[in-house]
Order: sequence, then structure tokens, then C-alpha cells
Amino acid sequence: MENIYTERLLLTPWRVCIEDAKGLYAYAKDPDVGPNAGWKPHESVEESLKIIEELFVPEKNTWAIREKESNKIVGSISLLFDRRREDVNSREMGYSLAKDCWGKGYMTEAARALMDYGFEKYNLVVMSICTSPTNKRSQRVIEKCGFKYEGLQRRGYHIYDGSDRDNLMFSILREEWEEIRNNR
Repeated sequence: MENIYTERLLLTPWRVCIEDAKGLYAYAKDPDVGPNAGWKPHESVEESLKIIEELFVPEKNTWAIREKESNKIVGSISLLFDRRREDVNSREMGYSLAKDCWGKGYMTEAARALMDYGFEKYNLVVMSICTSPTNKRSQRVIEKCGFKYEGLQRRGYHIYDGSDRDNLMFSILREEWEEIRNNR
């Protein structure tokens, strides 16, 4: 895994350290952030450290989103194996962003950079992303990035509160990404 640079952001691999855990906890404790993505707000820096250690680092392909100017962690973005396309060279993107950064275009900027990285590094055939039907902000990022709506997966995601949630499923094919990239 390597650093990914954008105009305003730096995507860095997560490190198992208290500094990164404090950065994650600072935004992941917000009750408006986690539940949108299906996970509970973090309750402590120690919990955030455990998530970095047990989820982010072993999974690889999960980056901290940092503002370039301040180096402050403002989110997380990942490119994991696509569980719905087991025999296809595909990855699934996921992300979260600090509430005070919503509406600044950060997530669209990070997602586009990760799309470029994924299609180029892994020679992907397709990239997918899912979101909750109620997460309108995420849906807008997905649309801006050029993903196409595939459909509703009923009760496709088991979330932290024990309930099963519907998923809106989207994807972008390699040739669609190439066209978008060539027109930037």
C-alpha cells in the first residue's frame, strides 16, 4: 500500500498507533457518521485503536484521509474484495468522513483518486459500492464519481444494532472509468 495524493488530501495507510487512533476517534464518535455507514459510534480511543489493528491494517487497502495542510485525519476510505463478484477482478469501495468536512467535496476527491488507484494498480474490470437508501450524501458522491445504479439488495447488510438493512448497489466498469478519466 502506498500514499495517494490529491489536490487537498493525502490518503495514507492506517498505522497501529495512538496518534491514528485519536484521529479516527475524533470523527468516528459522532453519532451522525457511523450509523450512516452501518457501524456504531466509537466509544473510546482504545476502541478506535482496536478497529485499526483488527480491521483496517489486516484488510490492507484501507487508508486514512488526511487534510494536506493540517495532516488532520478527517475520514477513511477502503478498496476491499467485492463479496458479490467472487470470480471477477473487482473491488468494493467504502468510506466515511468527519461531519465538519461534509459538503466540501473531500469524499468525491478521495473516491476519484482511489478509483484511479484501483483500476490502474489492480487492473480491475469493475468497481462497486453500496450505500443505505437513506444516505443521500453518499449517493451524491457515488453519482459524481460516475457509478451506475445496479439495484436494491433487500436486507443485504447486517448492521451494528442487529438489524438488517437494504443496500443500494452501484458499479462502474473499467471502460466507463477510462472515459471519465480521459475527460477530466
